[in-house]
Amino acid sequence: MSTDVQKRTLILKEDMAVISQREIAWGIFEMKLSGDMVDDMKAGQFLHLRIPDSSKLLRRPISISQIDKKSKTATIVYRVEREGTAILSQLSAGDTLDVMGPQGNGFDLSVVAAGQKVLLIGGGIGVPPLVETAKQLASKGAEVVSVLGFSSQKAVILERELNRYGKVYVTTDDGSYGIEGYVSTVIDSMSETFDAVYACGAPGMLKYVDQKFAQHPHAYLSLEARMACGMGACYACVVHLKNQTEAANKRVCEDGPVFATGQIEF
Repeated sequence: MSTDVQKRTLILKEDMAVISQREIAWGIFEMKLSGDMVDDMKAGQFLHLRIPDSSKLLRRPISISQIDKKSKTATIVYRVEREGTAILSQLSAGDTLDVMGPQGNGFDLSVVAAGQKVLLIGGGIGVPPLVETAKQLASKGAEVVSVLGFSSQKAVILERELNRYGKVYVTTDDGSYGIEGYVSTVIDSMSETFDAVYACGAPGMLKYVDQKFAQHPHAYLSLEARMACGMGACYACVVHLKNQTEAANKRVCEDGPVFATGQIEF
């Protein structure tokens, strides 16, 4: 994979304390966790959470939304999909959670300098990791523009948080909030040139971003994938590389989740 993408640190395991949890949109929860692991977290990485139920054997990968190293707290945002995440949503302040992480390669923000313009593109539950990304880019003096896509108004999340760091455009599929359409509706109308692009969301959206910015020197995609071990051993989250004469693949958990545009087959 590209050397532009940050290599992850050593994977740690810790019982992190739940500081708070709240529902921020229909079926979408924000959880704040505290622990020493926060010191090693980077924007774009994820945590692998053990569901506190003995019948749930596989951990759940959840992206890191915000990092506060001073207070040793991290925020994750996730959607309740099935029974496992439903159990997570029942945790409250004072509970502990078995966490492995930080895992994966984070976004490479070193390519951005003060005064440069950066485009962040998020779709649905892919928006959370962009908050920490925007915060760190803004702290470097970069101009941040975010384009977020959701199915409808009830699914809109983290608009206010991203507004702290720059201009935000929100699209909804049904037009119930913001601009009717997809992220492409906004991006295709833009005339600006961006020095770096960071995106996270569903495969359909990432395929569009991959094609739109295929030749961009600093455009990155954070993939969402189902995982089993989360450490690269099981090959359950394999993606295939483009333009290979022989079969070649990468693991989202170990080699990703961040890849440069133009690398991955969608």
